[in-house]
Amino acid sequence: MLKQKIMIVDDEKKILRFISANLKSLGYETATCLSGPEALENFDLINPTLVLLDIMMPEMDGFEVLKRLRSFSDVPVIILTARSNANDKVYGLNLGADDYLTKPFSLDELFARVNAVLRRYEGRLPIEPEASELVSGDVTVNLAQRRIWVKETELKLTETEYNLFILLMQNSGKVMTHEQLLGEVWGSEYRDEVEYLRVAIARIRQKLKQIDSDQKLIVTYPGVGYMIK
Repeated sequence: MLKQKIMIVDDEKKILRFISANLKSLGYETATCLSGPEALENFDLINPTLVLLDIMMPEMDGFEVLKRLRSFSDVPVIILTARSNANDKVYGLNLGADDYLTKPFSLDELFARVNAVLRRYEGRLPIEPEASELVSGDVTVNLAQRRIWVKETELKLTETEYNLFILLMQNSGKVMTHEQLLGEVWGSEYRDEVEYLRVAIARIRQKLKQIDSDQKLIVTYPGVGYMIK
């Protein structure tokens, strides 16, 4: 089995060496980049399993790197930043970041987040053996192919969005609490990270409305959770 390769993007050499050395001690392969353009230019060559991305970099900030990265890749991205502004966090998640870690952070916390994100991307939600297809109104899910259709148009979701959507579809007619959804899709470490869930639901709704502007498949129960009717 090939080692998982983590690309670290930060303009501070000391941080690159420190994080890289510690990830290598856990058995990961690492590749380091000192700028956003360098990371984008070498992305295909490095072919990382996960990206650790600093935000505050000269020449091109991490948000712009993430935006460009998401135009051609769904590789999981964890943002590392000294900026703790809540709006920055939501903005990063909306751009497609999988996690957001504020500096200074402990190595244990970083390792836990890396493991959680990789586990989420490697894992697959269990498929009910008797069901190869899920249907709700105009939405059809082919579980074997992991493809979703709204009428005749395919709905493209990220891995996390797909897992969240399928969990709601498998429990159609039932209200799933924030804690249930976060625990099942993101992992037990994220049960209190309601903002992650809100952003993911908003992104799924936006993609649904791009196909069908009248689509109101996901119902919000304020302070409780969500349900597919």
